Amino acid sequence: MSLVSFRNLILLFAIAGLSACSSTDEDRYVARDVEVIYNLAQESLEKKRYKFAAVAFDEVERQHPYSVWARRAQLMSAYSHYMSNGFDDAILAAQRFLQLHPGNRSAPYAYYLIALCHYEQISDVGRDQAKTLEAERALTEVIRRFPNTDYARDAGLKLALTQDHLAGKDMEVGRFYMQRQEYLAAIGRFRNVIESYQTTSHAPEALHRLVESYMALGILEEAKMAGAVLGHNYEGSKWYRYSYAMLAEGDMTPQVSSTSWLAKLWPF
Repeated sequence: MSLVSFRNLILLFAIAGLSACSSTDEDRYVARDVEVIYNLAQESLEKKRYKFAAVAFDEVERQHPYSVWARRAQLMSAYSHYMSNGFDDAILAAQRFLQLHPGNRSAPYAYYLIALCHYEQISDVGRDQAKTLEAERALTEVIRRFPNTDYARDAGLKLALTQDHLAGKDMEVGRFYMQRQEYLAAIGRFRNVIESYQTTSHAPEALHRLVESYMALGILEEAKMAGAVLGHNYEGSKWYRYSYAMLAEGDMTPQVSSTSWLAKLWPF
């Protein structure tokens, strides 16, 4: 390590210590030139010392809150926290930037960074999906606010994956209810997949599970309607073959009524 780098590292530790001081420790406060702190933060970022970079960028704003550098440092702090997997801190930093500078040209990136932080915290379908719902909302917000940007295009791809994940959670819970023969609860989950996530990969199975559940309850007309919608949209899928076999065994011909809630989901 060069002498300059060594001195910068010592300064960074000093900055971290100073930022932890209370307001009563004024005698320990040491002001630094804004460019020195910012460049040190940038250097730490380039060397992937993300936590150090975040501390230094925060110190820029603390020591020089009204400078142009402070505005830059707010967003760079958010990015540094994101890169160190400090997602909650990154979200707070990006939100602060948006509160102070809502019309800034970097606002689209701040919204996108918030969405990324939520997206990175999506958990397995076997766990609570609160973070997944937050990701869905944040990604949708990026698309709504900045529709013709690269941020929106990437958010769209991530949103599709997020919604597929949420649909997968509903399918898992629905199958669990079916195993317990709690068919009404299962139907609620499968219907939500069809109504909210009909473009996901889980839609064909959801329709088939509706056929199964309705038949188990003896609601045969709804079973036929679900089977008809499945056949119309996914005729070549294994799920339609399964449903067709079940309906044929019961001597039922799938048909769709124009008043059915299922029939309204897809145009014919």
